[in-house]
Amino acid sequence: MEFQLPSAASVSINPTQQQMRVWVEQYMSNITVTEFDNINYKAAVKARLAGSTFFITETENHKNRMGRAEYDEWASAQDAYIADKDMILIEGYIGPDPDFRTGCRLFMERSYANIPAMQQQLYFPRDDDWTAEFTVIYTPGFGAPGKPDDRLILVDHEAYVTRVLGSDYFGESKMGGLRMWNHLVYQRGGLALHSGLKTFPDVHGEERVAIMLGLSGTGKTTTTFRDQLGSLPVQDDFNALFPNGKVYASENGCFAKTFGLDPDDEPTIYGGTTRPDGWLENTWVSPDGKVDFFNDSDTKNGRSTFPLANIRHRDPSGLPPVNYILLLNRNETIIPAIVKLKREQAAAYFMLGETIGTSAGGKAEAGKSLRVPGTNPFFFDNDALMGNRFLELLGTMPDLEVYLMNTGRVGGHEGDERSKKVKIKHSSAVISGFVTGAIEWEDDPDFGYLVAAKLEGFDDPDLLRPRDMFESQGRRDEYASLVAKLKVERTEYIAKFPGLDASIINAL
Repeated sequence: MEFQLPSAASVSINPTQQQMRVWVEQYMSNITVTEFDNINYKAAVKARLAGSTFFITETENHKNRMGRAEYDEWASAQDAYIADKDMILIEGYIGPDPDFRTGCRLFMERSYANIPAMQQQLYFPRDDDWTAEFTVIYTPGFGAPGKPDDRLILVDHEAYVTRVLGSDYFGESKMGGLRMWNHLVYQRGGLALHSGLKTFPDVHGEERVAIMLGLSGTGKTTTTFRDQLGSLPVQDDFNALFPNGKVYASENGCFAKTFGLDPDDEPTIYGGTTRPDGWLENTWVSPDGKVDFFNDSDTKNGRSTFPLANIRHRDPSGLPPVNYILLLNRNETIIPAIVKLKREQAAAYFMLGETIGTSAGGKAEAGKSLRVPGTNPFFFDNDALMGNRFLELLGTMPDLEVYLMNTGRVGGHEGDERSKKVKIKHSSAVISGFVTGAIEWEDDPDFGYLVAAKLEGFDDPDLLRPRDMFESQGRRDEYASLVAKLKVERTEYIAKFPGLDASIINAL
């Protein structure tokens, strides 16, 4: 039975982008028309509110739990708020493939029309077969006093309804649908991966598919949209992996970070962002509309949305099985620019989900060393379920190649003159290297994975073999200490997940 939307003073169903822009300019403050003739909104909330997000369940040990009775009180209060409001209803699909697509809708205050306009760019358009399976009810103007940040994101998997109270950050709309999609994909035997997706046409005589897993800020979007060997981006943020490498995309547009956006390094994202129909949020814009993608005086978590139709891309329908999985790790010490992983190692590093936090996770994460299982902060239950499912899926794909790719630095933090940055060109070179088979591999004596012994034309071998770099700098003892520290920390961390397959733990 379809969930019934609350009553409202009026409901505008699937308005055009042009109409929503009119409402944005008519009703919203803190907006600026940019030099590209698109609109930037300066939101009060700068990132997702993980501490304000609760799953509706009576299970005592569930993370971030709220009981049904309390949820019903908040739902009734939000419905009462909506009763005299003008609302927008956006309908569409998560996923384009008729074999696996999910009807989703956003019910949103018209006075914040930028959010439904952005969401409309990410949904695939509805057709005559569309029915609502997921519902997101979103009221930035109605908060939750007394709750974390006086805001709430409530996730009800029984009805597949997410309610957002008080936040004006677009990411809560986007993740409102995709968080529920995580649950649905798992129930159907797959695993939703926080990942980009791209294809390599005509390499080895056939189309090849690569998935890039990573937390926000690890270079997931950049790696997806950067051209290597004529590659084509398919998906920016979430994909569903099923047995035998079957993969389904989720979104019809891109939600990209804009801080540091450079037309030379990221021409595709820059091109999509700087069009009149691109939407900006929390990007630095001067009063006269001049955009500065390198100004972080307000936040580094500036964002844009734009339709995939506006850029060169591969149609996300009918994808062949996955050939490569990249686990992105934004590290600063001894992780090489690229390593090749064995099956159990791949599941272990998937569960480690190591990176350095960015502004996308809020001030509490920015700049800190993090471990987020599966690089997916949106999983709905015990994270061991995610690791075990990933291992099961790998077992159905004997020819799959899995890599760990460092997109940060080697040898120390940015202020350490002995350290070196893994630049976008380096990441592109190693991707081209493993796709074409140009990398010669050797065993790493410390961690048991394979490191690149040789990659013709790679301009800095220190990034491929940090052990050699540390030794050449007279830092052998420091390297050994970092190895020992990582091993202890990783083993202690991964052993804490109840029910995690022992082979995953032992792989470290």
